Amino acid sequence: MIGQTISHYHILEKLGEGGMGIVYKAEDLKLKRTVALKFLPADLTRDEEAKTRFVHEAQAASALQHPNICTIHDIDETVDHQLFIVMDWYDGQTLKEKIAGGPLKTEEATSDTIQIAQGLQQAHEKGIVHRDIKPANIIITNDGVAKILDFGLAKLAGGAKLTRTGSTVGTAAYMSPEQARGLDVDLRTDIWSLGVVLFEMLTGKLPFRGEHEAAMLYSIVHEEPQPISSLLSDVPPDIKLSITNMLQKEPGERFQHMRELLSQLGAIKKKDEAESEKPLPSIAVLPFVNMSADPENEYFSDGLSEEIISALSKLESLHVTARTSAFRFRGKELDIREIGKQLNVSTVLEGSVRRAGNKLRVTAQLINVADGYHLWSERYDRELEDLFAIQDEISLAIVDKLKVRLLGADKARLAKRYTENFEVYDLYLKGRYELSRLTEEGIKRSLDYFQQAIQKDPNFALAYVGMASVYNVHAIVGQFSSNETMPRAKSELLKALKLDESLAEAHAWLGEVHLQYEWDWSSAEREFKRAIELKPNSPEAHQFYADYLIVTGSMEQASIEIARARDLDPLSTIPNTILAYQLYVLRQFDQVIEHCRKMLKTEPSFLLQLHLWRALRQQNRLSEALAECKKLFTLFISREVAEAMKCVDDESGYKGAVRAAAKKLVDLSTQRYISPYLIATLFAHAEDDNKTLQWLEKAHEERDMVLYSIGVDPDLDRVRSSPRFTALLKKIGLEQ
Repeated sequence: MIGQTISHYHILEKLGEGGMGIVYKAEDLKLKRTVALKFLPADLTRDEEAKTRFVHEAQAASALQHPNICTIHDIDETVDHQLFIVMDWYDGQTLKEKIAGGPLKTEEATSDTIQIAQGLQQAHEKGIVHRDIKPANIIITNDGVAKILDFGLAKLAGGAKLTRTGSTVGTAAYMSPEQARGLDVDLRTDIWSLGVVLFEMLTGKLPFRGEHEAAMLYSIVHEEPQPISSLLSDVPPDIKLSITNMLQKEPGERFQHMRELLSQLGAIKKKDEAESEKPLPSIAVLPFVNMSADPENEYFSDGLSEEIISALSKLESLHVTARTSAFRFRGKELDIREIGKQLNVSTVLEGSVRRAGNKLRVTAQLINVADGYHLWSERYDRELEDLFAIQDEISLAIVDKLKVRLLGADKARLAKRYTENFEVYDLYLKGRYELSRLTEEGIKRSLDYFQQAIQKDPNFALAYVGMASVYNVHAIVGQFSSNETMPRAKSELLKALKLDESLAEAHAWLGEVHLQYEWDWSSAEREFKRAIELKPNSPEAHQFYADYLIVTGSMEQASIEIARARDLDPLSTIPNTILAYQLYVLRQFDQVIEHCRKMLKTEPSFLLQLHLWRALRQQNRLSEALAECKKLFTLFISREVAEAMKCVDDESGYKGAVRAAAKKLVDLSTQRYISPYLIATLFAHAEDDNKTLQWLEKAHEERDMVLYSIGVDPDLDRVRSSPRFTALLKKIGLEQ
């Protein structure tokens, strides 16, 4: 049927199939809109009861006009007398598909239930009982709107019966007891079914169990539902009460009208919204002081601090300052109140570590920023092997003292261990410490430590992420080309995720590989979103996603992600470079210059220096642009390039200087890796369009990790209309 035109509807694709209908996506050729067509299966066209029920569905649903009920436009039949209903098509997924991705958060499940209940309330007011409420019959649009589908089994007040006395209609798992017994039903059967749906949204499981339909029906009629608290430890009492009421065996003991349920759920939602308006508890974990006799043990004290940060960062209901900002206070004798002010947190955790042989002493203090009061403190005298337990105890103590609400599997995530082998973990901490130094020797040593950890425990997922981080750093600092580093990084990340799918860092970096190397836009977005879901306090995940949103033109959402990253890592330059990049892409060059100069006063940054130079050139402030360009090459790339720029005659000016820089980089590229995209940028500034395109094509050939940004880069506006540029865009999956 796909590709056929029936009446004035051109059928595009099949959406789904059930016992009472086959649904297709189609184009309405008259009104130029997308619709869904539901056909009565061919084998039922001679079944008068089936035909009557099909027409009945169209009549029932078309009588209802509500934002949470699918809109019916028409009913018609083909030349061979096959009936079909024309209805709205919605871009989204069924609630069944949504639940398959994992249990919903309480707030989301409550919101969806309220919308479904609102649609059902209107149906009930019109004397219509749905009788087949289940996740497969509910669409959640991409805008978050719930739409009730399939009124094929609906019961109309005063209408003729379409089922024989004593027969059952509906889907077994969602039937009410009276429905399962073949008794007459009223609106309270929909209340029961919605209770089952809400239970399933929250837990991912059904309240009644049975290996086959008869066993399921027996359980519904005779057994009590599974206690929701046995599946969900933190279910709010009000939600638990609502579900208990909805799943009462006797209809008279349930909510009697949908408006009663809506009143209860509305009160719960208001309470949740009031709670969400309160500021989240917040904490900065300062680097623990190394009190050991050996200063080389600093990697160990740093590692303990980082692991606590990492564990706490998984909690959505706690604001955790990133390592980059928290570690700025290493060795500084500052008042806690000043630290709290700079990091915008209400509490600070500080501590010390003394390691002697196999003995370990750890002290930790949780301090209230407002008054310096110690909310909690503890000293641990343990064996080295007890480090994991110490980390868990400190994290759980913080959660307890700050009254952080743990949701779903939060407690398990908080205390998760990736290896039980302390020697392996120690090697991993050494690798992380060496990598954080960002020296050539440190990067080499970190790779060696991660490899040793994997040799001793091949199932230690974090070590594979560490390996991938090394390859990514090689690419970022320009030591090697993307072709040399990105496939290796991807291989390590996939190994890590095969061992543990819940590693947010692995998802975030895999997203970068998809974006910067493979130009796989949809996969990149999926990985960034998954990383944020797993670790809401990860500034890297928010930064990476913001970068993706900028190059794909979603500026409003990008601003939200940048703000979140800056909030989590207030003293880091990295989220500020993303902000500068966004402003540059938006052509707000004055703001770029102001922002970059302000940030560069605190510390040097390659990307901030790069954006400053380019923004000045865009404003035709060429002498300033030239000075900043020379500074960029002197500080971060090659003094030889800066010297080559100085040797150019004053008469050739800015264009001559950047052309000289480009030519010098071309010479250097025969000796070591130089980004073709950087060379293309310099030729663009020299207004040499042919060379610009030549080096952009070279960047594509080498899969330069900056090429993904060509669609929005103002430096390339001169060549944007060139067919060669258009061809490049298509090659990386972009259009003009």
